[in-house]
Amino acid sequence: MNWWSANKLRLIQTNLREIDADLDVDRLIAELKQYEANVLMINAGGIFAFYPSRLEYHYVTPYLKKDMLREAIGKAHEHGIRVIARFDFSKAHESVFERKPEWFYRTREGKEVNYYGIVHTCLNGAYQQHYSLDIIEEVLTNYPVDGIFFNMFGYQHWDYSGNRYGPCYCANCKRRFNEMFGRDLSLYEGPGHELHEIYREFQETTVRDILRRIRLKVKSLRPEIAICTYFADEIDIIRKESNTALRRSDPLRLYSASENVASVENSWDDKLVSNCCINAIDLTYRFTGVSKHEAEIRLYQNIANGSGLDFCIIGVFDGYPDGANLESVKAVYRHHARNEAFYGDLRSLADVALIKPKEPSARKEYEGLFRMLKEAHILFDVVLEERLTDRLEPLKQVKAVVVPGIPRLDEEQVNALSELQRQGVHLLATGCALLNDQTALKSLFGAAYEGEIVDEPAAYIQVSEDPMLASFGDRAWIIAERFACMSYEPEAELHMPIVAPSTFGPPERAYGHALSEHYGLGIAGRGGCGAYYAWCPGEMYALHGFEDHKQAVIDPLIRLLQGRLRLRTDAPSATEWFLHVLPSGGYLLQAINLTGVSGATFGKPIPLHGLRVELAGIGRLKRAYSLCTGKPAAWQESEGGAALTVDLPEVYEAIVLEPWPRTEAVNTNKERCSL
Repeated sequence: MNWWSANKLRLIQTNLREIDADLDVDRLIAELKQYEANVLMINAGGIFAFYPSRLEYHYVTPYLKKDMLREAIGKAHEHGIRVIARFDFSKAHESVFERKPEWFYRTREGKEVNYYGIVHTCLNGAYQQHYSLDIIEEVLTNYPVDGIFFNMFGYQHWDYSGNRYGPCYCANCKRRFNEMFGRDLSLYEGPGHELHEIYREFQETTVRDILRRIRLKVKSLRPEIAICTYFADEIDIIRKESNTALRRSDPLRLYSASENVASVENSWDDKLVSNCCINAIDLTYRFTGVSKHEAEIRLYQNIANGSGLDFCIIGVFDGYPDGANLESVKAVYRHHARNEAFYGDLRSLADVALIKPKEPSARKEYEGLFRMLKEAHILFDVVLEERLTDRLEPLKQVKAVVVPGIPRLDEEQVNALSELQRQGVHLLATGCALLNDQTALKSLFGAAYEGEIVDEPAAYIQVSEDPMLASFGDRAWIIAERFACMSYEPEAELHMPIVAPSTFGPPERAYGHALSEHYGLGIAGRGGCGAYYAWCPGEMYALHGFEDHKQAVIDPLIRLLQGRLRLRTDAPSATEWFLHVLPSGGYLLQAINLTGVSGATFGKPIPLHGLRVELAGIGRLKRAYSLCTGKPAAWQESEGGAALTVDLPEVYEAIVLEPWPRTEAVNTNKERCSL
């Protein structure tokens, strides 16, 4: 087994500046011990060498007065701390550019990007293609590092100030693009251009190729080395980040860490995810951290979803100007250290699987669905679209699969969904999904696209007098900004009639709405049901947060599942719940209190007491106790499981549930669709 396979990482990254090359290693180790960290990520090479490199074109920072890397590794190992060496080959010092200009990125006009003396390299140039491997080999053959990490790997089209320069048009990129596709890269102008899909394939193929060569090199030298970066191919530890940015237009990503971890944990069995809680509020303001409450939420979401801990600051702790959240971070790390036997090997009990789209146009639909399911406390896994076929067997364990806004799936993926339906798994597609594949629409959902998208203001969906939509009460219409005109097979259930757009101004002319011949939701029986939304409730919820759009999805979903959910609770929507099987055969119930979040502000959560949580299918309990306090948890038997009374006075609670031995496994058979 590899050293990282146990998935118990408590990683601290000190993202060193070149002036930190003479750091006090003893003090750094003492600080890491306060966190009970077991992994240190520290700079090794790339833009600057933090060791006395002998390679001609590897620029050694002039602040290096000793072999910092060797000292850090040696002293970390003395204290049982693994070391991951950090590299950044996306840029190099301008002195290297002066001697080897052919290694570097070029704009369409042939200009380099020089950012305060640091120049962008090109993935297809000899620096990244060959010289980076020489740098890696020098480190691995001279220093006993335990892993390597690559920052900003791949194609970088912008600088640190956010200025975008577009694709690289250097001679190396042009040559390779022509060799692969027989096309002229200089004609490509970005998204929307006829060469865009080919260029995306070019990026994916060339990144995958260099990662493969890096892996071959690394494993031939040191097979025990962990390889880590932000890509998945040829990688042992997939790095993610929960971060903020002052100019980011998207709504607050409250579930950032949960989404980052779940999308990897549920998509691979042979890869770890390490989601880094970036302390800095922005690249431009690296020395002020996010709220301690936001840091706590991110870190607890990491471990609740099955990952370890990962936290990063710029520079070193000695002299770091913002210590406001460091004690809170230490507390989470210490909790994990005391209870690490319960973390890192959590097995899913999800009722639903949410497919994460690859296409950026479907991102908002997916984000809205993710938030809906979290707020409704429905247990769900996240599976990447590109991993759908490979995850067919685990997907057979859920009751429903949600496909948000994906325009087309390949034949294997459609066949996988068909197999799930035959097994009794319900399919639910939203956001006008699969409009580019009439065959899939018909086979999975009994639906046909009539070739028209209505994208006019003042369209509505009728939700009144429909027993499937029990939450709407006296509200008859909800808004829909865009819908596809669909027809459904005669046997399908039709819901949510579309109220066609009409005039809305002046007030005297705000009338004339009438039901159209189209419906917003059609449900066809296919073993497991195929429920198709011809509009975009997820996108609407992501952008506007109207409760209407959440209930328009959650009400039908719960009906399809016949109300049989693993977890039910009366807790407010601003709580996040998790239920997993432990390797011991027991269960771990976890909760995160999000009530302190208001808008974009993270504050102290409101204490919650006496929350009722009903768990189905876990058998009879022998005992239940809190990992956070060690105290017994109040519970009583209920039909098929247990009902617990949970207090959530702080941000996080974890309750271990120990059942009596059972002769029968939990019944995970799906109910067939009853229309």
